[in-house]
Amino acid sequence: MGADTDTAATLGYLARALKAPTIGRVWEQLATTARDEGWTHEEYLATVLARQVADREANGTSLRISGAHFPAVKTLEDFNVDHQPSLRRDVLAHLATTTWIAKAENVVLLGPPGVGKTHLGIGLGIKAAHAGYPVLFDTATGWVSRLQAAHRDGRLEHELKRLRRYRLLIIDEVGYLPFDADAANLFFQLVASRYEQGSILVTSNMPSATGARSSATTSSPAP
Repeated sequence: MGADTDTAATLGYLARALKAPTIGRVWEQLATTARDEGWTHEEYLATVLARQVADREANGTSLRISGAHFPAVKTLEDFNVDHQPSLRRDVLAHLATTTWIAKAENVVLLGPPGVGKTHLGIGLGIKAAHAGYPVLFDTATGWVSRLQAAHRDGRLEHELKRLRRYRLLIIDEVGYLPFDADAANLFFQLVASRYEQGSILVTSNMPSATGARSSATTSSPAP
């Protein structure tokens, strides 16, 4: 036997008041399943709440991915590591855990054009979004243009402070176009403002004498 009309109306109202639309959508179907399968009250309640939480987390992830402004959605699972034998699987697996973001550590992906650095950067950004971290992506020239506009408008400090709300900034294609002195200074201010405040992931085709390293842990070697 299902819920009576008054109970159904009350549950609908409570779901709206709690801003829990999934509960309003699934409680009746799950109640039928619970009666048929002999669930306890606790099991039924846990299942309803779990559905609400799962949908809310999924919606939050979708919003974070959309807000990151990735040029395309590329996942680590779609990356063919067999085509890049120099890529250390253990390092990539560590980066995929996103624990380095919680520590405000940085990652540099080095390698020649066309080897998948952008794909890996986006894939790690999507992992971060799934882990609940706000992410923002742009090319190096895009970041410089953003900072130049803020500087011209007298709001550079405000922009740098706003960007600290993002736990991960992805700066793609560093070194593809040279920076002049003013652009380099703005880029330095962006990096400096992130120190111990948030993570940066950089992809670059520039050679490095010290190798690809983060501020506190080894980052992915050139893919």
